[in-house]
Amino acid sequence: MSGSAITGAGVPASHAPLGAGLVRDLERQVRQAQSQWHSPAVSAGVVRDGTLVWSLHVGAARLDPTTGPTDDTQYMIGSITKTFTAVLVMGLRDAGRLSLDDRLDTYLPHTRHGAVTIRQLLSHASGLQREPVGRIWENFDAPDQERLLRELEQAEQVLPAHFAFHYSNLAFALLGQIVEQLEGRPWGDVVTERILGPLEMRNTGLVPDSATRALGYQIHPHTGVATIEPAFEQKAMAPLGGLWSTVADMARYAAFVADPIAEVLAPDSVDEMCRPLIMTDVEGWARAYGLGYDLQRTGERVLAGHGGAMPGFLAGLRVRRQDRVGAVVFANSTAGAETVTLAGQLVNAVLDAEPSMALVWSPSQPQPDLDGILGSWWTEGEEIVFEVRDNVLWSRIPGGLPLADTRFAREDSSRFRAVVGRERGELLEVTRGPAGEVERMHFATYALTRTPTAFANLLD
Repeated sequence: MSGSAITGAGVPASHAPLGAGLVRDLERQVRQAQSQWHSPAVSAGVVRDGTLVWSLHVGAARLDPTTGPTDDTQYMIGSITKTFTAVLVMGLRDAGRLSLDDRLDTYLPHTRHGAVTIRQLLSHASGLQREPVGRIWENFDAPDQERLLRELEQAEQVLPAHFAFHYSNLAFALLGQIVEQLEGRPWGDVVTERILGPLEMRNTGLVPDSATRALGYQIHPHTGVATIEPAFEQKAMAPLGGLWSTVADMARYAAFVADPIAEVLAPDSVDEMCRPLIMTDVEGWARAYGLGYDLQRTGERVLAGHGGAMPGFLAGLRVRRQDRVGAVVFANSTAGAETVTLAGQLVNAVLDAEPSMALVWSPSQPQPDLDGILGSWWTEGEEIVFEVRDNVLWSRIPGGLPLADTRFAREDSSRFRAVVGRERGELLEVTRGPAGEVERMHFATYALTRTPTAFANLLD
């Protein structure tokens, strides 16, 4: 059990412990998973409001002799690494050093895949084949930079761009190359400086402590015998899955995903990364992918994160960003451990048992410049209410979902821009009479009137 504050995560630490019944339920789920998965070890942690409020380690990080894991035991996190690469790319975007709509041949001239964009690479919408050229998961011969780029010309674009979600490790290897080209140094150095350092993830990196890290195992499904899986030097594949980390460090990262700090990446950019761009399950519509983050709907909640798999290791990260609750789960087995599913179950268990408290409301300051704007208006036969929240102009549709609420930013005395919510990006335009009184408003060009008005009456 851990209840330590996570420094460097940019959020105040809440030291309130989880209730005894909830703790017992979390422990039951993790112990049951370790037993059913036949994984030598399962490690799990829950972070809430920037604090690692609970952790549990079941089983052995190393067999013969048996060594139990701790909050600081390093596991391979596999493809969760992709989210770190995506954060680096978005940071370069925010700095004006690239555009998400840049073509690949902007950075890799003469490649036959030059029309693919950075946005498509980030969202697994490029259609590029899943893996770099060669049978790397059979011979563990990962390409270096020179070979990766040379063999890229042999790689296939197996689907048209944005035709369907198609997971591509190759795409994230190429994103790593873009980072290295713009930064002029290895990807590992960039991720350490830009992310790991600011978040104080001191036990996370490409090279683990060989004496204390967890060992990865393949468990034979019939005999139950454990075989140690070989280490895998990933070289140019590191940006797609090369990081090792710990429960304590990944709790710090989960806290960042929930409540970003600008030193690493602007909160608005993380919001952008966690918006769905492409559905990953076209039948159920419960899973989607954003810019580097996997998104899963469970009931009315959407959880962000990613899964990871490497020989001998499985990992899962899930974060309910609105409630600042996240979970990380590690297993040191090649197959059979549903770490992403369990991470989501732990998040939901916390929120079901101990829902987040409502934010404290406080009055707004007088807003005389909004006189005549606030209150009920009508458009397309429906009511829309303009009001002030925390000294900012908002609109809402009575009885509508919160997703329909819109926050506005002032552009000048007669124009406001929708910056969050419904019709984001559109203008609210205020028309005033000779004495300065508000006569009519238009939102996204639709007329707003003080009383229900038919379209026919707007022609009068």
